[in-house]
Amino acid sequence: MNSGILPCNRAMPPVRYTPSAMGTLATLDQFDFHDRIGRVRGPALVLFHAPGCAACRHWKQLLADYARLHDNISLYQVDVQRDMALAHEFGLYHLPALFLFLNGQFHCEFQAEARVEHVRQALDAALQSPPQEAP
Repeated sequence: MNSGILPCNRAMPPVRYTPSAMGTLATLDQFDFHDRIGRVRGPALVLFHAPGCAACRHWKQLLADYARLHDNISLYQVDVQRDMALAHEFGLYHLPALFLFLNGQFHCEFQAEARVEHVRQALDAALQSPPQEAP
C-alpha cells in the first residue's frame, strides 16, 4: 500500500540501545489522538512513523531509552500507514516526524539529532521558545 509519505532512506547507524522495561511509547490513533493529547499536562512528544522505516525504528528505540532516563515528558507514537487522517492533518511528507505538545496544545515540530543527549537539549530549547501555529 503506497501511503504517499516518503520514509527517510538515509542509512542509520546500528541501534546501540538496550530495550528498557519502562521506556515505551503509547500508541495513538485518529480516534483518540486529540482527546488523549488534550489531557496531557506538561510536555508530550509524538512520533509519526511507519513500520518499514529504519529511521523511525531508530527514533522509537531512542525515545524509549530517553523515557527510561527522563520522566519529564509523555511519549506517543502514531503509525501513519494505519492512521492516514492524522498524517494528512499534520501535512507529513517525510518520516519520521516528531511534534511537541505542551499542556495539551501544539507547541512545535520537534527536530533534534538522533542521540539521547541531543534530544534533551533540543527539548529544553524548544520549551523555552514561543509556541508555533499548529499545522
